[in-house]
Amino acid sequence: MAEATWEKPAIQTTQRGAGRLKFLIGGILILAAVVYLIISGTASGARYYITVDDLLSKPDYVGKTVRFAGVVLGDTIQYDPQNLILTFTVANIPPDYTNLAEALHLAANDPNSARVNVRVENQVKPDLLRHEAQAILTGKLGEDGVFLATELNLKCPTRFEEAQPGRAISEPSA
Repeated sequence: MAEATWEKPAIQTTQRGAGRLKFLIGGILILAAVVYLIISGTASGARYYITVDDLLSKPDYVGKTVRFAGVVLGDTIQYDPQNLILTFTVANIPPDYTNLAEALHLAANDPNSARVNVRVENQVKPDLLRHEAQAILTGKLGEDGVFLATELNLKCPTRFEEAQPGRAISEPSA
């Protein structure tokens, strides 16, 4: 009987070293990309929105897409249903507060708070748009100082009121 033997061909160590080097470089590139994404995501997402004071105090925001929050001044709300144009003014909400409803009330009635005019186009007037509602707006501040919003989110101030003693929060008020 003939004997068959199988011998593993000799692999040159330079080819093995080159393969390992490729994997090492690839791993380093992937690790660098992950670190970059973590750092850039943390830096840009550190604040959900800026305040009206921040928006007006930094000229860098003019023409750039930003998200800011303020309190709606009810007597400034104007709506054109034919052209779907909504305009109103928002005032600055102080960043440090313990009771949001009280902070919205005080900010809306403070004549010295910073204010910005807002214009929203091609949107139906939301039901929650009323005096002392918190507005979170995304859009661009124009050279004329008017903020052209592309997105409008509202929080109704009555949602932040405390329940009266002896009543559940879900019960309608009398």
